[in-house]
Amino acid sequence: MLDAKGFDSWAYEYDEDVRKTDERGDYPFAGYAKVLNRIEETVLANGACDVFDAGFGTAVLTKRLYDGGCRIWGQDYSKTMIQIAQEKMPGAKLYGGDLSVSLASPILAQKYDFAIATYALHHFTLEQKCVLIRRLLLCLKPGGTVLLGDIAFADAADEAACRARFADKWDDDEIYMHYDEMKQFFPSMTYEKISHCCGLFTLKNI
Repeated sequence: MLDAKGFDSWAYEYDEDVRKTDERGDYPFAGYAKVLNRIEETVLANGACDVFDAGFGTAVLTKRLYDGGCRIWGQDYSKTMIQIAQEKMPGAKLYGGDLSVSLASPILAQKYDFAIATYALHHFTLEQKCVLIRRLLLCLKPGGTVLLGDIAFADAADEAACRARFADKWDDDEIYMHYDEMKQFFPSMTYEKISHCCGLFTLKNI
């Protein structure tokens, strides 16, 4: 599992590596573009929104939302990725910090129409995932939505099938979300399977 320095060193190759893996239909990034497109469509359908991106990376998705008129806040723990993202989105409010520990004070001072996280939560334990999701819900305006796109599976059997298919590439250090497991903690959460190794979780602040 990569730490902040690992992501710093990968920052300038990250987007191309992910694109190539997605185009091949390989684990772990098959369906990556579709996940991002799905979130982009959902957010921009609501017009110019206030959006918090948890773990925005190089801002592949967030830049599209920014260009679409959304007001962007974000937190990431890679200094290099923050620099890359800030250059793409000069008006965005971006902060450093480990999402598994806490959200930055300026982030908590706002309320958002959408809180999104893409390909970030698979680095967290189940407990850390649940804590972060609850924090994201608290950051939402009434009627706001959490959108989580990630390497994920419907259940353990779904993951086992993917693991068997890509056994030589499997990363045992990462902890993938299972919809049946997450639904025990967040009963109103829904899940859309996008590829054999990714999906989109949606949770509304009702």
